[in-house]
Amino acid sequence: MTHPEIEPQSDARPPYDRRPPYDHQTPPPRRSRRAWALLAVALAMLITGTVLPHGLLLASGLVVAGLATHLLAPPDAPDRPEP
Repeated sequence: MTHPEIEPQSDARPPYDRRPPYDHQTPPPRRSRRAWALLAVALAMLITGTVLPHGLLLASGLVVAGLATHLLAPPDAPDRPEP
């Protein structure tokens, strides 16, 4: 039974839901530590491949840079539909 002076919250969450509340407009923060590390490795590979004329190292650096950028980019669609 609710008390008359306490209004029930419309967006009340169950107590077992431990996720932090996020705004629907902004996605939750992504773990991008690995992506930044990959980007640093890719930059090192690109510089090394450019300084030493080594095409395979340069091409590998471009591929790793593409992978890191894919990890840094926000998702296009939400993982699950909104209720």
